[in-house]
Amino acid sequence: MADITDIKSIMYTEKSLKLQEENVLVVQTSPRVSKQQLKEVFKEYFGFTPLRVNSLQQDGKVKFMRTRSSSGKKIKGQRVSFKKFYVKLPEGARIESLAV
Repeated sequence: MADITDIKSIMYTEKSLKLQEENVLVVQTSPRVSKQQLKEVFKEYFGFTPLRVNSLQQDGKVKFMRTRSSSGKKIKGQRVSFKKFYVKLPEGARIESLAV
């Protein structure tokens, strides 16, 4: 069962702010959360059921980092993977604590 703590953050990018004007909220969660679990979280904690939920698995980028050694050898590292949800809110539904 998902919990409110599974929502890592609300994404505030140029694209996500435009989508908020159309009642679409972009939510970043842990990779184990499903669409149904996210709908239950919104219903339980925010008092409404989303009209539509679309998900996107965002894999962590592979990056090369320099070491402090004199050889200048690079080490391969990876950013954290996460899941991104596009949540269509019902007309008139607002989350006051998340408003920009």
